[in-house]
Amino acid sequence: MLRFLVHLRQAAAQALANDVFNNAKAAAYSGMLMLFPALLVMSTLLAQVPQGNTLVGTIRGAFEQILPADSMDMLQSYVLGQRFHSTQLIVSAGALSVFAGLGLMLSLMEGFRRAYRLPLDEWGFWGRRARALLLVPIALVPLSAATLLVVFGHQIERWMIENATHELRHMVILFWRATRWSIAMLAGVAVLSALYHFGTRRKEHWLWVAPGAVTGTVIWFPTTLVFGWYVTRIADYSMFYGSFGAGIATLIWLYITAVSVLLGAELNGALFRERQAHNSTSGKS
Repeated sequence: MLRFLVHLRQAAAQALANDVFNNAKAAAYSGMLMLFPALLVMSTLLAQVPQGNTLVGTIRGAFEQILPADSMDMLQSYVLGQRFHSTQLIVSAGALSVFAGLGLMLSLMEGFRRAYRLPLDEWGFWGRRARALLLVPIALVPLSAATLLVVFGHQIERWMIENATHELRHMVILFWRATRWSIAMLAGVAVLSALYHFGTRRKEHWLWVAPGAVTGTVIWFPTTLVFGWYVTRIADYSMFYGSFGAGIATLIWLYITAVSVLLGAELNGALFRERQAHNSTSGKS
């Protein structure tokens, strides 16, 4: 445990040297450009299938547990309440989401490169962008699985309650909600592991990227909850930014997410350098 804390301290110091916070700003900006068009497309497509409005409402409830209150109001007013009726608009929004997602992945990959201290030309111009583009669906696969659980989790919970005895209902609710949050955490770890594994030229085993993935998720989860409480109970961004307050809150939430991801990468970089030093010492002896 003491050794792990030493690595955390090294990662924190290296994060400052690698300008993680400015890099996270670029990632958050691209994430902001990607978020709303993607949700517009998703809500529009879901509305076309049976029970589509119910699914959109369930997804809205899931976002209420993650996004700050003001951001959720903006999301509900301008995104989940709108529908595209033109294929051209859907394609345009999808293209914008992919383009912004490409920028997001490029910013994160730059942070990974600095964390591992790799050369600037590790990939060519087009090779780097092709890899970043591939990372978008790679990250979306575990996120989609977690979203399915969230979407259908409420129906499963109701079924479990209806089929449980009266004395066990509270235990069933507690157990199922703990399970849903645990799977959401595991999905976060899976997403970060995939990003760390495929986001650098360095061949990293899945077990070697796990510490950073777990650490990044552990940092992000409580920080998001604390920020949501702060925005709801203390801060009022509309006092300073007016109608832009909800957008500012969402941007800060994305910034927190990007910082968490990059800090996990810094920990993996510190562990990577230790393995390199150990292998070098073993080779000399």
